[in-house]
Amino acid sequence: MVQLYNLHPFGSQQVVPCKLEPERFCGGGRDALFVAAGCKVEAFAVAGQELCQPRCAFSTLGRVLRLAYSEAGISNEISQLESDDFVICQKPLELLGEKSEQSGLSVTMESTGLADEKGKYSHFQHLLYRRFAPDISSYVLSDDIKLHSLQLLPIYQTGSLTSDGKNLSQEKELLSLFCFFSLPHVGYLYMVVKSVELMSVYQYPEKSQQAVLTPQFLHVITSNNLQCFTVRCSAAAAREEDPYMDTTLKACPPVSMDVCALRIQLFIGLKAICHFKNHIILLTKADPEAIPERRQSPKRLLSRKDTSVKIKIPPVAETGWNLYIVNTISPVQLYKEMIDYSNTYKTVKTQSFIHLLSEAHLLVRAALMDASQLEPGEKAELLEAFKESCGHLGDCYSRLDSQHSHLTLPYYKMSGLSMAEVLARMDWTVEDGLQKYERGLIFYINHSLYENLDEELSEELAAKVVQMFYVAEPKQVPHILCSPSMKNINPLTAMSYLRKLDTSGFSSILVTLTKAAVALKMGDLDMHRNEMKSHSEMKLVCGFILEPRLLIQQRKGQIVPTELALHLKETQPGLLVASVLGLQKNNKIGIEEADSFFKVLCAKDEDTTPQLLVDFWEAQLVACLPDVVLQELFFKLTSQYIWRLSKRQPPDTTPLRTSEDLINACSHYGLIYPWVHILISSDSLADKNYTEDLSKLQSLICGPSFDIASVIPFLEPLSEDTIAGLSVHVLCRTRLKEYEQCIDILLERCPEAVIPYANHELKEENRTLWWKKLLPELCRRIKCGGEKYQLYLSSLKETLSIVAVELELKDFMNVLPEDGTAAFFLPYLLYCSRKKSLT
Repeated sequence: MVQLYNLHPFGSQQVVPCKLEPERFCGGGRDALFVAAGCKVEAFAVAGQELCQPRCAFSTLGRVLRLAYSEAGISNEISQLESDDFVICQKPLELLGEKSEQSGLSVTMESTGLADEKGKYSHFQHLLYRRFAPDISSYVLSDDIKLHSLQLLPIYQTGSLTSDGKNLSQEKELLSLFCFFSLPHVGYLYMVVKSVELMSVYQYPEKSQQAVLTPQFLHVITSNNLQCFTVRCSAAAAREEDPYMDTTLKACPPVSMDVCALRIQLFIGLKAICHFKNHIILLTKADPEAIPERRQSPKRLLSRKDTSVKIKIPPVAETGWNLYIVNTISPVQLYKEMIDYSNTYKTVKTQSFIHLLSEAHLLVRAALMDASQLEPGEKAELLEAFKESCGHLGDCYSRLDSQHSHLTLPYYKMSGLSMAEVLARMDWTVEDGLQKYERGLIFYINHSLYENLDEELSEELAAKVVQMFYVAEPKQVPHILCSPSMKNINPLTAMSYLRKLDTSGFSSILVTLTKAAVALKMGDLDMHRNEMKSHSEMKLVCGFILEPRLLIQQRKGQIVPTELALHLKETQPGLLVASVLGLQKNNKIGIEEADSFFKVLCAKDEDTTPQLLVDFWEAQLVACLPDVVLQELFFKLTSQYIWRLSKRQPPDTTPLRTSEDLINACSHYGLIYPWVHILISSDSLADKNYTEDLSKLQSLICGPSFDIASVIPFLEPLSEDTIAGLSVHVLCRTRLKEYEQCIDILLERCPEAVIPYANHELKEENRTLWWKKLLPELCRRIKCGGEKYQLYLSSLKETLSIVAVELELKDFMNVLPEDGTAAFFLPYLLYCSRKKSLT
């Protein structure tokens, strides 16, 4: 279906002062027009609306049959092949892409230049094959079934257009390729890039003679008319260029949208047409008998307005034929006319209204796609028109209650309009005492309020928005009130709508939490407490998961805790930590976002970690969240524990969990080894302010999941000079199986912990260290005497008791010191010799 409008895409025109009747012509370069007649080619300068000026002329070696321009120069074809590929008795057939090879037609490529130079740059590819069969019942002539105007139209990508109109890249690369061909009464436009696809079919109102495709229009000539149709090339190219097209971010009218005829202009005697930049070149040749009539009443070639068409016919123009240059008006000018024209359909909301707005949008989009050809001022004008057209389309879809109403959102986004500006465009009048809000507008406002646009609505607009959702989607009211954009709403207004929801049967945990948040803004702490007490903590956590913005908001890219979050930090920190954990578990907040939230909440800089954040990390370990990287979480906690211990810095608030709580609730926190307690108890001057951090760190190291090697480099601040630091270092070395070094350290620093250490650690394959390491080391130290003599002696006796049980008599005697006192070792030797008979 082709819709017909009465617009004016054509502007002024002029006659080309050719000396001979043109047979072939084409445009090229920046401003050149080439006209061939017989063996002669004339070149003219085309500059704006001024008269064509001859440049030069040259002769060819034979009669010019085809004329084309390339960057390298003019190409003349002086030989001709004619063929008829249609057999009337065959059925219609369409083969696309690789399947077109099945057509049976063979194609041979011939090079007229040097084979080595041409061959390596040539590539042959089947695009499509289509066979037409006419309706023989109409007894059409052969001329009625001939193809004409085969054309390939490339569209190049010169860089993605940013929101400020700047191109990210200036490299020219092929974006899309289109193929057009025509029968006398119908034309076909295909897209042939990644796949071959029929885009548009053009039904002409009368028999066509020739057509030319441009990125913006399809121009068709009949014997008496110049016709201008819209095309969908820019819509297809936009989808190739931008991966965000057809999402909530960006939209474009569909490729499948019906094309339309912008103008069917009377033009007598049309024979040929070509396109060059913003010019259409037309060859007319009137029948001899029509010439006198034309002389008596010169034909008006264009009929837009009397003042808009200026026919400049120089004296050299010959009678019977003319070569015209018709200028197309600027895209912005035509766009404005299309917008004005669309207003005739605006009040009735017809499909024609949307269609014409979409055509205007595609017109501007097509012009912007070739931004390299635009002057800076013209480009700025087009960008402004583009945004304006997006606003018009947003307005249109916002007032419709249809399956396409969701397009309101991307079009308004591309328009650059703020939410307040969009709301100002709305008609707030009430009909029949009822206010109706269409689905498109509700969809746009709802999404915009969710997207943290850093835009705060005025009190008046915020009140209109909440009233709008109370009427259209009452369940969304609590969510709407939590948006940062609604910050300026009067708390009394907000509370009145929330109470209406209660009385309307919409009571829920979300309504309760929203009322509690609004009560805080009103300064009514009693109402706040009553609302928070009306549900269990588990339900309150579920409510925060439903609407995270009750606790956490973002403004200008920064995380901002809400007034409710600040209040919970002081009154219910456990609920706050549990709620943020619930948000993370349900993918409502990321790990880094959660960390930032607690730092901002507690007014700490990036280098300082508040206890509430440590509580959150510990809660993550307890919850065993699957997406949390355990070792990273271990690193955070151990780093904080170590920093506090090294600085003797107590927590800034009371921890929510003790080390005992964590050991009982979380498998990652292990039971602290018994010898560690003995080691710690030996320090009578231990600072009790940080014993909890020390216990938690020791428990993590004793746990089954901790990667000890990864934490060793971070132990440096924790000095071994303190018993606390010593216990951590010995624990880590023990986990790394450095038992001998640990025995030496304990014998030196805390001998009373050696035997408990050995009992716990020297088992199975490490049991030999009792007699290979501990026994000789104790003997050596006893010989040296000193203040720890009695501790060493006591430890030696316990060691001998263990070794006597483990070894045979012969082996036991071999491990005893040669210079030892026999009487001291005799009881252990006797026990070792008698243990077989005892068993």
